[in-house]
Amino acid sequence: MADTGRVMEIVILAVVIAVVVIGALGGLVIGSRRRKQLPPSPPAAPEITAPPAEPHIGDEAETPRDEPRRTIEEVDLPDASTAAPVVVDEPAPVAEAPPVEVPEPTAGRLVRLRARLSRSQNALGKGLLTLLSREHLDEDTWEEIEDTLLTADVGVQPTQELVERLRERVRVLGTRTPDELRSLLREELLTLLVPDFDRTVNTESGLDTPGIVMVVGVNGTGKTTTTGKLARVLVADGKHVVLGAADTFRAAAADQLQTWGERVGARTVRGPEGGDPASIAFDAVKEGIQEGADVVLIDTAGRLHTKTGLMDELGKVKRVVEKHAPLDEVLLVLDATTGQNGLVQARVFAEVVDITGIVLTKLDGTAKGGIVIAVQRELGVPVKLVGLGEGADDLAPFEPEAFVDALIGE
Repeated sequence: MADTGRVMEIVILAVVIAVVVIGALGGLVIGSRRRKQLPPSPPAAPEITAPPAEPHIGDEAETPRDEPRRTIEEVDLPDASTAAPVVVDEPAPVAEAPPVEVPEPTAGRLVRLRARLSRSQNALGKGLLTLLSREHLDEDTWEEIEDTLLTADVGVQPTQELVERLRERVRVLGTRTPDELRSLLREELLTLLVPDFDRTVNTESGLDTPGIVMVVGVNGTGKTTTTGKLARVLVADGKHVVLGAADTFRAAAADQLQTWGERVGARTVRGPEGGDPASIAFDAVKEGIQEGADVVLIDTAGRLHTKTGLMDELGKVKRVVEKHAPLDEVLLVLDATTGQNGLVQARVFAEVVDITGIVLTKLDGTAKGGIVIAVQRELGVPVKLVGLGEGADDLAPFEPEAFVDALIGE
């Protein structure tokens, strides 16, 4: 019994120790939890109130005020001097169109430009007069006269005709004073220039349609510039002009022509770059008819005469335009400095379209003024206009008398 009691005491002691250890451990855990900072509690949600009920028809929008209402006479209006000014947005200024220029009258232009022409052509006239003034006109002298004429691009056949007539008249004349020689040479040169040619640019249509003028020529002859200058000539003569920019292959051609037109108040009909030239030419004539214009000028692309396909297209432009009305004028623009090569160009163009007149540009920059005689003889059509400079009014109607006077001097 004594042993049993001893065992029981040991067991009880063990249980007490175990309880004490467990309690100590539990206190440590609880203390560590208390030392940790707890996150703040979320704020309380605001009190949700119901929106005010919207007033119904007949209800007052707000509770009437107790204070008496004022009449309009009792309300103080703001002083006009202290009131803030009302700012009104002004419309953006509209760009003013450039002023329309008044072109120089065409009458007598070539006479006024004679000095410019004579500076380049003087060698031809003076050379011929010097040779004809020799005391003895032998065969060598006549050969020199022929060479002078050929060098000036007069052409073989016209040169032979001129020399033969000069030889005959000098032989009959006998003595030769300078004035007689100048008069003789003037008469013979005028004969070669065919003064009876009608050099009027035909812009009068026999129908109820504008006069239609088509301008053709190879690249680099100044064709678009000539078309613009021709518009100035026609406007100076009192014509209402519409321009057709049918040169769609050169990037700046339409812009260039439009600029020329705007300077004199002529409208330009144009299309997209690379578009159909025949379509643009057709539209230009159509709009010219609708506007009641006097003249429609059509600027075609600068065609190389060796490009058969492009030349055929030029014929197409002519055919399409003639669905409105027949062409009144087809002007071929030639560069006077190209000499005999210009005759080759003239032949090819004459086969595609019926050339009715010639425009010679850069005539003031060459001593080969005989091209006037040669190209007229080649095509059988007159030179109607000549370009004598870069100025806007340097395109002049061709006057044979003024031209010859510039060649041989006063």
